[in-house]
Amino acid sequence: MSTCVVRIDDRVTIGGAIFTVLAGPCVIESRDHVVDVAGQTKAICDSVGATLVFKSSFDKANRTSVSSFRGPGLDEGLAALAEVKRVHGVPVVTDIHESWQAKPVAEVVDVLQIPAFLCRQTDLLVAAAETGRVVNVKKGQFLAPHEISHVVNKLEEAGTNNIVLTERGSSFGYNTLVVDFRSLPQLRSHGYPVVFDATHSVQQPGGANGRSGGQREYVPYLARAAAAVGIDGLFLETHPDPDSAPSDGPNMVRLSDLAAILEDVLTIRAAVRPLPPI
Repeated sequence: MSTCVVRIDDRVTIGGAIFTVLAGPCVIESRDHVVDVAGQTKAICDSVGATLVFKSSFDKANRTSVSSFRGPGLDEGLAALAEVKRVHGVPVVTDIHESWQAKPVAEVVDVLQIPAFLCRQTDLLVAAAETGRVVNVKKGQFLAPHEISHVVNKLEEAGTNNIVLTERGSSFGYNTLVVDFRSLPQLRSHGYPVVFDATHSVQQPGGANGRSGGQREYVPYLARAAAAVGIDGLFLETHPDPDSAPSDGPNMVRLSDLAAILEDVLTIRAAVRPLPPI
């Protein structure tokens, strides 16, 4: 889709001919669990010919309820992600929520992810950019696609071109998101790789009595549609048993369903000819 290629490490890029999948459980539940899921996810990606960047969060600072599980915290979470890298040899991506977190997280993590609800936070963007790591920005649910230009400008002014832009749906009334697929070529117009977040796009924020709901049954449909429009990568949260997951279970994909979704996306992506820039 994109002419721009962002290099994560010596082996992995986003953009270009190789399709990249950012996937893993929403939150780190334990070191053993996250290492096991990373191994299963990598095996699935290898089997379909996709490159994995493993994703899980050390802290979910935006949970609906104050009593909800947030994760193991910075030190334990980074240790778990470092173990994933050591055991499976894959790059990792995780969220940061405060500017002071950027530097210590960048010492372990290959891609710093800016949550959608924080994508306008200047200090957070600048701190992430200054680490030299790839920065993946989730477009805010409240932003029109063209408004991401201001986010891009902040990152560029802070000295980085290692930028990835991710679409994750837009607010549509209460507790509902909708995807305007025109946003994908509009995001591409900024010259950076574009990723589609298929699982958060089916989230129902705060819509399940003190927690967020979701409709994971629609993930394959939206992922196929995004592949037809054109994307450089796909973001998916996945779990062996989403119904027992402590965070975002209703919109996470079952690991057993992941291969079929990726196979469809790769088939569609290969069949679609590139369109000229808008």
